[in-house]
Amino acid sequence: MSSKSISHVSIIMDGNGRWANQKNMPRVHGHRQGIKSINKIVSACSVRQISQLTLFAFSSENWKRPEYEVQFLLKLFEDSINQYINDLDSNNVKIHFIGDLDIFGKKLLDNIKNAEQITKNNTGLKLNFALNYGGKWDIINAFNKMIDNNSSLQRKKISIDDFEKYLSLSADSPDLLIRTAGEQRLSNFMLWQHAYTELYFTDCLWPDFDEKELDMAIQHYQNTTRKYGSLSKENVLSKKNAK
Repeated sequence: MSSKSISHVSIIMDGNGRWANQKNMPRVHGHRQGIKSINKIVSACSVRQISQLTLFAFSSENWKRPEYEVQFLLKLFEDSINQYINDLDSNNVKIHFIGDLDIFGKKLLDNIKNAEQITKNNTGLKLNFALNYGGKWDIINAFNKMIDNNSSLQRKKISIDDFEKYLSLSADSPDLLIRTAGEQRLSNFMLWQHAYTELYFTDCLWPDFDEKELDMAIQHYQNTTRKYGSLSKENVLSKKNAK
């Protein structure tokens, strides 16, 4: 499938726990299986020449989950970075982490910095992981950084372009957001960046999400006309002909 018209895909990876529950397994088993889906989709995006993939891996609200599950996820992040970094590097993937990362322990932070350092010169798929991330936090954090860096800034001089430079992902907003497991909301994920993003919701649980499901989402995007508030060419022509 051609994907030349799509540059950046973001995914809310939902349904790991439900997948495990359906199979009478512990919820944490669903998270392990979810890592396998990440590997499949990273490879699929590279093959389809999608330049950027952003994954919502751990939200700032996920700390409210049971302590054992939170600790399992943090350890899973640590282990997975170590396990897959060499393969990602050899496949020319550039890794970047966004979110309020300072809250994490030293080992996870070291793994994050190491992954970014190892892959910083890669020119293939840019793979962004959102950890301890929230869209509201991102906007407030960007505003505070902008004020700190511009002590004499006047409100009337602030432009959208000026502000966007301070967001976690300052350019290339997603073309397509995919959310698995049937929920139809953003859940505080890149609220600013998703302003004009096409949304695709599927009942498929994340551990079952594969290349076929990705292609269905891409096809949905390619069948949609992005108007950014204006009229489509077809509507413009029809209005002209009606005069």
